[in-house]
Amino acid sequence: MAAGVLYPTLGQAEWGEPAAVQPRGMFIGTPEIYFAKRIDNSRVIKITDPKRRREMTTFGITLAVLFLLAMVYLWQHFSAIEYGYKIEQLKAERDTIAETNRALSLEEASLKDPARIERLAHELGMQRPVDGQWQPMDNASTDQATPVMAKANTIMVISGMQ
Repeated sequence: MAAGVLYPTLGQAEWGEPAAVQPRGMFIGTPEIYFAKRIDNSRVIKITDPKRRREMTTFGITLAVLFLLAMVYLWQHFSAIEYGYKIEQLKAERDTIAETNRALSLEEASLKDPARIERLAHELGMQRPVDGQWQPMDNASTDQATPVMAKANTIMVISGMQ
C-alpha cells in the first residue's frame, strides 16, 4: 500500500505482469492520503423559505399547464391524422361497394332479359299461356310508394275433418 501511495505507478501492475521498475528513492508527486470523516447532520434543521416555495409552486404549475397544452395539441394532431386514414379507408370501401353494386345491376339486367327468360322456358318445356289462363294485375295506382291490399276472390276452405 505504501508503494502505491509514494510511487503511484508501482501499484498499477496487472496480474501476471512484472511491476514497472523505477529507481528507489525517486519521489513522483505528492502522496494522496484520505481520512474517513463521519459527518452527523441529524441535528441540522432546514429553514423553509416561503418566497422560494411560492416560486417553485408557480414554476411547477406553469410547467404542468404547458405540458397539458402540449398534450392536447398532440392529441388533436394525431386524432386528425387518424381520422384522415379512416376517411380514406371508408372512401375506398364506398368505391368498392359502388363497383359491386354496378356489377350486380348489370347482372340483374341480364337476368331479367325477356328473350333469355323465354329461351330458358322453352328449354324446360314451358309454353306461353293461352287466353283465359292469366289475369292482369290491377295497376290502378302507378305510384310504387302507396300500399296495396292483397285480395283473393276465389278461395274455398275445405275442412279435413269429416
